[in-house]
Amino acid sequence: MSERYLPIAEHGLIGDLRTAAVVGTDGGISWFCAPRFDSPSVFGALLDADDGGRWALHPVCEVTNRHQFYIPDSNILVTRFLTEDGIVEVQDFMPIRCRRDPEHRQRLVRRVVNIRGHVRLSTDVRPRFDYGRAARRTETDGNGTVFVGPGLRLGLRTSIPLEPTGGGIAGEFDLGPGDTAVFVLEVLDGDLPAGPLDDEVEDLFRATVGFWRSWIEQSTYTGRWREMVHRSALLLKLLTHEPSGAIIAAPTCGLPEQVGGERNWDYRHVWIRDAAFSLYALLRLGFTCEAEDFFSWLTDRFDDPGDGDLGPLRVMYTIDGEPAREEEVLEHWEGYRGSAPVRIGNAAARQLQLDIYGELIDSIYLFDKYSAGISHQAWHNLVQVLDWLFEHWDQPDEGIWEARSGRQDHTFSRLMCWVGIERMIRVARRRGLPADLGRWTSVRDEIYEQIQTRGWSVEENSFSQRYDGFAPDASLLLMPLVKFCSPTDPRFVSTMAALERSLVVDSLVFRYDPDEAPDGVDGAEGTFSICSFWYVEALARTGRVEDARLALEKMFTYANHVGLYAEQIGLTGDQLGNFPQAFTHLSLISSAINLDRALDG
Repeated sequence: MSERYLPIAEHGLIGDLRTAAVVGTDGGISWFCAPRFDSPSVFGALLDADDGGRWALHPVCEVTNRHQFYIPDSNILVTRFLTEDGIVEVQDFMPIRCRRDPEHRQRLVRRVVNIRGHVRLSTDVRPRFDYGRAARRTETDGNGTVFVGPGLRLGLRTSIPLEPTGGGIAGEFDLGPGDTAVFVLEVLDGDLPAGPLDDEVEDLFRATVGFWRSWIEQSTYTGRWREMVHRSALLLKLLTHEPSGAIIAAPTCGLPEQVGGERNWDYRHVWIRDAAFSLYALLRLGFTCEAEDFFSWLTDRFDDPGDGDLGPLRVMYTIDGEPAREEEVLEHWEGYRGSAPVRIGNAAARQLQLDIYGELIDSIYLFDKYSAGISHQAWHNLVQVLDWLFEHWDQPDEGIWEARSGRQDHTFSRLMCWVGIERMIRVARRRGLPADLGRWTSVRDEIYEQIQTRGWSVEENSFSQRYDGFAPDASLLLMPLVKFCSPTDPRFVSTMAALERSLVVDSLVFRYDPDEAPDGVDGAEGTFSICSFWYVEALARTGRVEDARLALEKMFTYANHVGLYAEQIGLTGDQLGNFPQAFTHLSLISSAINLDRALDG
C-alpha cells in the first residue's frame, strides 16, 4: 500500500488565503477543498489513493530525480523533474493580486515549463466532490471543461487539448525547449471565462509573486535563522482565512499520528489555543494588520453566551466562528496508507479545556502592549470571561492534549488560569482600567499556591502533568515562558531534568507518556515538534544557550525539503500527523526569536 502514497513530508502547500492545495513531489495535487479550507474535498487522494480524487501531472518517460522548492519569498511552488529526455518544471500557485482584493477569483494555476530537451507529459484531472461521496457530471464547451458537483462548479481551461475520461479529463502532450503549457482550475459563479490563457497566467504569476514578497518584507525579524522563520511566517499567512481573519490549525484532516493507527483528526478548525500563539508570533514579527484582523475575529467570539459548564468560549471554532461540526467517520475511505478511521469534524469541540482562557488573555495582553490596544467593549467582555473563570478554574478538565480518557486536575490548565488572571491585573494597572484588583490578586495567589502544592511531586522532585500523582508532561516547559517562575528556580530546573530523563530524545520531545497518563485512544505516537521547540526555548532561558542552539539546528533538519513541518516526528524520522501544522511553526518562530536574544546577551 505504501507505494500508492508519498511520504507526508514529500509535499508542499499553495493557497489563496481562502483555501489551500497539497502538491506532491510527484506533481500530483492530492488534497484540495473548495471554496474554503473546511469545505468538502475535491481532490482527496491523500486519504484514499483510489477513490479520493487527484490531479496528476508528470512526465511520461523515466524520471531520474525530482526537486521541489518555493520561488524565493513566496508561496509559489515549483516541482522540477529531471528525466532521461530533458528537464521540466511545474509551477503551482493560487493567484492573489492584492490584500482584500474585492475582485478575487479562486483559481488553481499550473504552468509547465520545459527547461531542456524534449519531454512528453501526462495529466489526468479526476475531481471527487464531497469527500468522494457525491454524484458528479462533466460538461464541455468552447472554453474548456466544467465539473459539476453539489453546490460547486469548477471550470478547467487549458492551453493543450484534453479528452474526457470515465472519471474526469486527461491527455498527453509534448514540450520542446522553452515551450509551456498552462492549466487553470477555477471555482465558477457564472460562465467559464474566455481569453488568451498564457498572458493571463503570466500576469497572475507576476502579481502573486509581488503580493507575497511585499508581504514578507514587512517582517521585522533580522536574526540568525531568517530563512526558516520567514518560511514559517509565510506558512502562517497561508493558513489565514483573509475574509474572516481566522487562522486554521492545519489545512488537512485524517493524516495519522501513527501509520495504520486511529489517531487521525480533523485540524481544519480554529483552535483558541493555537490562535493565541498565532497572535503572539504575528506581533513579534511585525505583522500588525494580521494581528488586528485576528484580534477582531477573537473578540467577536465574546458575543457567544457560552454553553453552561463549557464556559463562554469553545475549544475550537469554524472559520466563521461557529462551534466546530460534530465528528463523523468517512467509512468509504481507506485512510492514508490504511490509517482508518478518517474523521471530519472534531469531538474535542465538546471538551472543557481551561487553559484556553489563559492563552487567549495572554495574547490580548500582548496585543494591548504591542499594537493598537483593546477597546472599552473588549475589556468589558474580558472581565465577564474572567468572572466565569473565577467560578470554574478549580475543576478537572480534558487539558491541553484533549485526552479522551475523562477529566483530570491538570497542572497546565491551572497554570494558564493563573496566567489569565495575572495578565488581566497587568493590563488593568498599566491602562488604569476598572478592575476588582483585590479579588483578582487573591484568586491568582490561591492558584499559585495550589500548583506549588498539589502540582509538585516530592518523590520525583518535579512538577507533574496532573495533581496528586506523577506523570511527566512537556507542557510544563512553558512555566518560565509564561512567567510563572524563574527559569533558574530550583523547582523548574529539577522539572527540566525529569522531563529530559523521560520525554526527551536528543532534540526530540514527546508530549507525555501514554503508559503513565492514558489518553483514551489506542496506538502510539511520535514526538511532538511543538514540544521540541518549547524545549529549545526552555534551554535558552535556563542559560544552556549552546545546548539550545544545537537542539534548534537539529530540529531544522527534521523540516521537509521546503521547510515545512507536520505535527509529529515518527520513530524513523518521518513526519506524521496533519500537514503542515501552524502550532509547530509558531513555536519555531518563538524559539528562534528568544534564542537570538539569548545569544546576543
